[in-house]
Amino acid sequence: QVQLVESGGGLVQAGGSLRLSCVGSGRPFSTPTMGWFRQAPGKEREFVAAISWRGLITNYADSVKGRFTISRDNAKNTVYLQMLSLKAEDTAVYYCAADNNKTPITARNSGMDYWGKGTLVTVSS
Repeated sequence: QVQLVESGGGLVQAGGSLRLSCVGSGRPFSTPTMGWFRQAPGKEREFVAAISWRGLITNYADSVKGRFTISRDNAKNTVYLQMLSLKAEDTAVYYCAADNNKTPITARNSGMDYWGKGTLVTVSS
């Protein structure tokens, strides 16, 4: 069983920045695509960003493009989400996810195999 544990969430003022981390453990991954999703209060979960195994392919939601950067360190089984210029509408629980078969492109519209429990990001305006 794969475990994903997110960290780095918190309260930040609008215009500020945060970096989320997600560490994977358990059954070894093959070549997973990793992604970040978020769910705001009263809204459905939405795609934020995804990255391929070697980090060569990334994909972002339009709402975060140019402000968020996804990266990974496979030696540490860790994926990151650097968030800059945060807005109140970025407030959500952010979830890390992994899938051995999807690409960063198909991850946008499909469910992932493994999910973390989430970390809360609150942006005050």
